[in-house]
Amino acid sequence: MRTQVAIIGGGPSGLLLSQLLHLKGIDTIVLERQSREYVLCRIRAGVLEHGFAKLMREARCGERMDREGEIHDGFIIAHGGRQNRVDLHKYSGGSSVVVYGQTELTRDLYEARDRMNGVVIHHAEDVQPHDLTSATPYVTFRKGDEVQRIDCDFVIGADGFHGISRKSIPASVLREYEKVYPFGWLGVLSKTKPVSPELIYVKHERGFALCSLRSQVLSRYYIQVPLADKVEDWSDDGFWAELKRRLPQEVAERLITGPSIEKSIAPLRSFVAEPMRYGNLFLAGDAAHIVPPTGARGLNSAASDIYYLYHAMLAHYKDGDDSGLDNYSAKALARVWKAQRFSWWMTSMLHTFPDSIPYDQKLQQTDLEYLFSSEAAQSSLAENYVGLPF
Repeated sequence: MRTQVAIIGGGPSGLLLSQLLHLKGIDTIVLERQSREYVLCRIRAGVLEHGFAKLMREARCGERMDREGEIHDGFIIAHGGRQNRVDLHKYSGGSSVVVYGQTELTRDLYEARDRMNGVVIHHAEDVQPHDLTSATPYVTFRKGDEVQRIDCDFVIGADGFHGISRKSIPASVLREYEKVYPFGWLGVLSKTKPVSPELIYVKHERGFALCSLRSQVLSRYYIQVPLADKVEDWSDDGFWAELKRRLPQEVAERLITGPSIEKSIAPLRSFVAEPMRYGNLFLAGDAAHIVPPTGARGLNSAASDIYYLYHAMLAHYKDGDDSGLDNYSAKALARVWKAQRFSWWMTSMLHTFPDSIPYDQKLQQTDLEYLFSSEAAQSSLAENYVGLPF
């Protein structure tokens, strides 16, 4: 097979880039190790920056998002018996976020690729990029018993943290930065009416909690748990009881509980790999960086990578201009590190750390008090939450 751009990874990043390039007449093939059904069963974040929403519309995949997604102009931080609202619309200069589940977003992208006869190969095993520093890179993979080859101009590694793409960069070139947090998030998805029309972030002595939603009939709740905990340790009743302990009383009293339709524990980690380009291989999304979910930057950081790659590829093929490709890694990483800083700050401010000393606890308290006493501080939070410019 021959294509212009071979994309490893059939999640939202790879599909979005494939769709955008296709609309401009640039050929792609997407390779995905799992089945489509498996990809669509992944439960992930659902808060989209305004820039991401705009990119989905440009990809002609935003119709259902605009129809069913919820525009949020703010969110609440509960702490010390108080509930303070962050007015995103006011403090970001009129911007907002869209609450729309990643599963639904990925479904929209798959359907768009189907409509345009885009090539997405599932069950692609043993994927391996080759000759990445040459002008003729290629990718091999196994489909059943047959090994196949795709010749291409560029390889995009959008295959996640555990994928092969980042591992294809020599250790002498790659530099990795990582911070592992001493807790995880236990998340529950339930077919219940959300307790609040806006997200509620909770700072509590028993641990962090978050009230989120996917729609008006589908709620997503989280509580901070030790890394040693397993999903089997938590019954539905146990989860709801602990969540209520951490919520403000008036919120806990109106919480509607129900059977979990999905339950999982996600460890919290910050990770960045540099550079994001090696020869004709370009990393995007979780293949290059991961953030704690506290600041809702994970999927959105991947979207900014795709934005830069899309415009760089467009300039290369339409204008013969390689400056976007040459500057991709530096440009993407500059925004990635800002997302890392924001996610680290939100995580540090709102979670209970097992080894914290009274000094640390006082700083957390002061951070929150300062935030809601300063319009400048709230403007900084809002600017980062709705998304920095691409």
